[in-house]
Amino acid sequence: MASPGSSRRSSSIPEFPAGGWAVPAVGLGTALVQFVAEDVRAAVLAALELGYRHLDTGSLYGSEQIVGEAVAEAARRGIITSREEVFVTTKVWCTQCHPDLILPSLRESLQNLQMEYVDLYLIHCPMSVKPTKPHYPIKREDIMPMDVRAMEECHRLGLAKMIGVGNFTTMKLKELLAITKIPPAVNQVELNPVWQQKKLMEFCREKGIHVIAYHPLGGQSRTSTPNPVLHSDVLKEIAEARGKSVAQISLRWVYEQGVSIVTTSMKRERLKENIELFNWELSNEDGLKISQIPQHKKITVLSILCPDGVSTVDISEVDVVEV
Repeated sequence: MASPGSSRRSSSIPEFPAGGWAVPAVGLGTALVQFVAEDVRAAVLAALELGYRHLDTGSLYGSEQIVGEAVAEAARRGIITSREEVFVTTKVWCTQCHPDLILPSLRESLQNLQMEYVDLYLIHCPMSVKPTKPHYPIKREDIMPMDVRAMEECHRLGLAKMIGVGNFTTMKLKELLAITKIPPAVNQVELNPVWQQKKLMEFCREKGIHVIAYHPLGGQSRTSTPNPVLHSDVLKEIAEARGKSVAQISLRWVYEQGVSIVTTSMKRERLKENIELFNWELSNEDGLKISQIPQHKKITVLSILCPDGVSTVDISEVDVVEV
């Protein structure tokens, strides 16, 4: 379970140790399909007021500047004591994932954030793409071999307290661990009761890699397809029996796996609900029921690729699905 870790953050939200630092158990994500800048700024400020101390952004999202401005405003207003009280994550997108672009991309992110360092810098996806401005969908013919060792320089220069990866399978982690001097402190992946990542979780525990979950509530959808987490009959049954919301059951389950969480709600009442997780537990019977939920993954490499075109790199080698 979570431990206090070593941090300067003042918050009731527990933290997990990772890479010699401490990662809050719940954070606010800003990876929204569509957003209004003022809504994101208001959500960041509301989250910080409620006790959130982890803010997650990325070069692809277009929200780095907003996050930075909101943190500075929170410090001016006394919501936080200083920037050092907040754990900030950003990510390098596939188009900048090249030996000569990783460090410049981080410097650009820091300029956007108006910060001297980030707490965590992640490789967003396990593939490199022909250099352009961050975008998707990605043309298949633009996929290139990946070399991410420049991430270590970001850490050595003190621009990133920790470095890590996102959407890496066990196979991609093994490849990375074989060539790097500084192992990834974190792997941020899709994880929730309907995509439990048991094989990957076991490997990360064995290697001392902390897991951060995105889409812990099933993620946003541009279609009418029901959300498999929020519409789960199993989770609804447990929620009703415990007097909790389905979202809280899902988030508590993720937390009990020893995993940090990134949620993307912009509503204050939901932000509050999403951190009311730490004075109760799921039963063994609840855990058994959840372990038997049919598994379904939302994000795959095909979801960020153009449907046409031919890649010189085997698509299965860069996919984010692991069974």
